[in-house]
Amino acid sequence: MNTEIIEFMEALKARTPGESEFHQAVEEVVETVWDVYNANPRYKKAKILERMVEPERVVMFRVPWVNDRGEVEINRGYRVEFNSAIGPYKGGLRFHPSVNLSILKFLGFEQTFKNSLTTLPMGGGKGGSDFNAKGRSDNEIMRFCQSFMTELSRHIGPNTDVPAGDIGVGGREIGYLFGQYKRIRNEFTGVLTGKGTNWGGSLIRPEATGFGAVYFVEHMLHEMKKEVKGMTFSVSGFGNVAWGVVKKINELGGKVVTISGPDGYIYDAEGITGEKVDYMLELRATNNDIVSPYAEEFGAEFVAGKKPWERKVDVALPCACENELNEEDAKQLIANGVQMVAEVSNMGCTAEAAFLMTEKTVFAPGKAVNAGGVAVSGLEMSQNSMRYSWTEKEVDDRLRIIMKDIHDTCVRYGKKGEKVNYIQGANVGGFVKVADSMLDQGVV
Repeated sequence: MNTEIIEFMEALKARTPGESEFHQAVEEVVETVWDVYNANPRYKKAKILERMVEPERVVMFRVPWVNDRGEVEINRGYRVEFNSAIGPYKGGLRFHPSVNLSILKFLGFEQTFKNSLTTLPMGGGKGGSDFNAKGRSDNEIMRFCQSFMTELSRHIGPNTDVPAGDIGVGGREIGYLFGQYKRIRNEFTGVLTGKGTNWGGSLIRPEATGFGAVYFVEHMLHEMKKEVKGMTFSVSGFGNVAWGVVKKINELGGKVVTISGPDGYIYDAEGITGEKVDYMLELRATNNDIVSPYAEEFGAEFVAGKKPWERKVDVALPCACENELNEEDAKQLIANGVQMVAEVSNMGCTAEAAFLMTEKTVFAPGKAVNAGGVAVSGLEMSQNSMRYSWTEKEVDDRLRIIMKDIHDTCVRYGKKGEKVNYIQGANVGGFVKVADSMLDQGVV
């Protein structure tokens, strides 16, 4: 690594000790944009990169609420408003016991570049709480969401910060959060995305991340003179994102042979099609967080305690969580002849795995691949502003165009010879737009 980059990262780590996920995300970006940064004296003079790795604002607050037994419980809430150079802060809320400042800063930092790539006017942010919904009643979840929004409402708004859902925050939670915001502010605005379609939500939002990822992969394959039809895919996870991926791959003629959960993975050699795809939603709705019932339901193979990356496939798509695919997994995939790996989860691969796969196969990072979710959230914001709803086809057509634009940006900034370095293309493409906007707006 360049000496200057090492010094930059050491200074950042000294200011932000213990934030390993955030450091990993920053290092990946800095390594790929450093030459562009150094080549532009205006960027250096304005210390754009040094400013870019500091959130504009971090809000942390307590969330007291009363459970069904009448006991007071206390959680911690956060909102990291990372960068608003190209639009209002935009990014999800995550409710999960693992939530901490490092994870939210990494997600908010990544979100800034992802939103830049969509071509829509959205800045980057992220938030959430260490609240665990497992085993909680609907009333407990409602009371928690209302307490969380009571504080968060001070810091967000349709032209300031527009949160969305993420892990642990689905349609139910967005409804409770929106209801409390409306109650406090006495206004009906597009302050949250992922809303119900009968009160301001956009069609295909639940499928958008998965659909967009497959559209991006389709363009990657076209760049290699290949197509989705006839390809075999391994997918991790079994929630909304994995469901959207599986559904769209089937439509395009590919075959998905795996899904996974914390308990292990399913291998279905016949392909996850038809009623099996719908069953994925049933699995998620049970809130048990396991995939083994799929094997009992359809006679497929269940492998306990392992990940699906040991299976031979053409394309691997991590869709579950950060750092779920490590260097050993990458070596196994490469040894089995995988042609492509695309992160659908945020930073789904460790830095070592991403580097190895970029060298040995075709690899694309989550900030480009999974941008379809936030893209349709941006389209929901547009529909809310117009007080109008587009048809499913209109939204899907716009999503297709956005994902093609993102792929074209990656190729423009990342192609060397016949091969595209998608990490470099995504990082540089996202960075330049944000950096130029920051320059235009002065030292703020």
